Amino acid sequence: MGRIFEVRKSTMFARWDRMAKQFTRIGKEIAIAVKAGGPDPNTNPALRRCFQNAKSVNMPKDRVEAAIKRATGKEMENFEEILYEGYGTGGVAILVETATDNHVRTVANVKSHFNKGNGAMGTSGSVSFQFKKMGVFKLKNEGLNPEDLELELIDFGLEELGESTTDEGVEVLVIRCAFNDFGNMQKALEEKNFTPLSAEVEWIPTTLVELDEEKAQEVLKLVDKLEQDEDVQKVFHNLK
Repeated sequence: MGRIFEVRKSTMFARWDRMAKQFTRIGKEIAIAVKAGGPDPNTNPALRRCFQNAKSVNMPKDRVEAAIKRATGKEMENFEEILYEGYGTGGVAILVETATDNHVRTVANVKSHFNKGNGAMGTSGSVSFQFKKMGVFKLKNEGLNPEDLELELIDFGLEELGESTTDEGVEVLVIRCAFNDFGNMQKALEEKNFTPLSAEVEWIPTTLVELDEEKAQEVLKLVDKLEQDEDVQKVFHNLK
């Protein structure tokens, strides 16, 4: 086990803007999870995952409850999940996950961000082949034996286990599994009484692009603009 690779992060968000965006993103995830599996977390693993992620960003309980209430009400919003692909400066591959109630607005906005950021929208499949869709769980690295944990989880789809640090400076163990094993890994962690700090589905790059600092900052500025869009849930790239 070693230091697990994570791509370079954009750090241009102000703290409170980032927090508000995270609350909005998780609120949409709750709506999608409730629509797909109902409002009971005991029978809806996707909703339990949303609760874990809400807790990891200190989302207030009343905000979580309000999101569930909206998702089960008569005025329930119907969000469509759409993945957009494109390139940034230097050929950096970028994937943009969105959840939208108006795909015409969303595609126009995403295309505008790419164009203004010296990038270009691509067609479906144009860059996604450079990524692997994986389940990613983060556990607080306190009192855990990584070697024992690896043996415990390997039968549930574990592909990678390593150390990392969150944006807040918390040392964590990162568990990665194939996307198809996400449910098995989530269940295994629950049965072993491990409570992840977060449980996400991420696109992990298989190839990396290294740029000089000026061009790298241009890419990160584009990523930041995409992340701030109200319809964008997550942005993934392969900038080293």
